[in-house]
Formats: sequence, structure tokens, C-alpha cells
Amino acid sequence: MSPKEMKMAAAEAALEHIEAGMKVGLGTGSTANCFIDALGRKVAGGLKVLCVPTSVASQERAAALGIPLATLEEEPRLDVTVDGADEIHPQGLVLIKGGGGALTREKIVASSSAKMVVIADSSKLMRPQTFGRFPLPVEILPFGARATILKIEAAIADLGMSGEVRIRQGEDGPLISDNGGLIIDCHLGHISRPTELAGALRVIPGVVEQGLFCGIATLAIVAGDSGVTTLRA
Repeated sequence: MSPKEMKMAAAEAALEHIEAGMKVGLGTGSTANCFIDALGRKVAGGLKVLCVPTSVASQERAAALGIPLATLEEEPRLDVTVDGADEIHPQGLVLIKGGGGALTREKIVASSSAKMVVIADSSKLMRPQTFGRFPLPVEILPFGARATILKIEAAIADLGMSGEVRIRQGEDGPLISDNGGLIIDCHLGHISRPTELAGALRVIPGVVEQGLFCGIATLAIVAGDSGVTTLRA
């Protein structure tokens, strides 16, 4: 299978976890888009669900497919969130997320759900020794950005890691999230202590959220050439 076919296979498998009447969080990104498209076909066939998107892009895609939408203010407790991941650690289903810049809303929605189903192609499933090749996104406030970045660099160094930390750029300058924040990418190469790093970044003033999802994912549906595999936390 091609990577796109793998994403589609994982998305279709995730539909088995969606029942009529559920309140569903919709993730952001190319793999999440496959699920939104698959769910849209089910809704067109009569499935009744209510969905909360994690980004403006996902909201627009779901609305175009006729999927009923709500906000987290209206529906603060969800049954399930289905989302992709940039990397999956096989032990405990720790995730790196935020390649699309929506990590803060993704984490808020996922943590407001009874369970989180991660869908991915097999390239996203890492070994412990390779986890962290994807740059770790961190959303920060624009105010005092340089001071915040220095604190992020210090926290990384304190845990024995190193790498370039830089502001992600868009077409017209720094990329701005849907929340108005800056996205910082930490190019570490390997994250050996993800839970500790998540905790250290979380308490830095100016950090809105960081892209390590620890203890949030319930199961991961990973599609590869040999088929679809389900991993549980």
C-alpha cells in the first residue's frame, strides 16, 4: 500500500469505534482528513453524530461534507477523538503531535474525550531509540518569545538533550496558530525521556502547550503493508 492508502485503511478501521449518537472530536492533518472524509460518507448514509473540530481547517472540511458540528463550549465532554500523529512511541502510546500547528486544540479536545483513537501509517510507529526524529512542536505566546525560547533550550539541556530550537515559518513570516500563538520546533533527533520533557516544558511561563501527548491516547490503529494493527496503551 502507498502511504495514502495506509492512512485511508487506518481511518476506515477507526469508524468501527464510532456509534450512532456519539460526540466525536475531529483531529487535524492529512491522516485526520482521511477520517473526516470517511465519516462524512457515513453521515451521508444516515449516521447521526455530533463533532467538535480541532482546527479551522478541520471545521471547514467537515462542514463541507455535511457533518454536524459543535464547539467544545457547547459540548465539553466527548465520547471519542480520532486524530493522527507525527510519531508514536510503542511504549505507552506517547505521541508527538503538532506538525499542522494545532497541538493545543488537539490536546484540549482529546483530553476532553472518554478515549482517543490515533490513526497512522506504519512510518509513524517508532522504536524507542528513534522516537523524536520529528521536530517537537511547542506553542508559545508571541510576547517575550525570545525569553521563552531560551527557557525551552535550558529545559532541554537539563534533561541531557540538545538540538536547534527555532520559530516555524509560514509563507509570510512566522506561522501563527489558530490561537494566535507562535509554533516553536525543537529539532532534537531523539527524545529519551518524553514524560519528563513534557513536564519540564509545561511549566515554562509563555508556553501555551507542547506536542508530547503522554497518557492521553487510548489505542492506536496503524496500517502497513501487512494490514491494520491495533495497539493499546
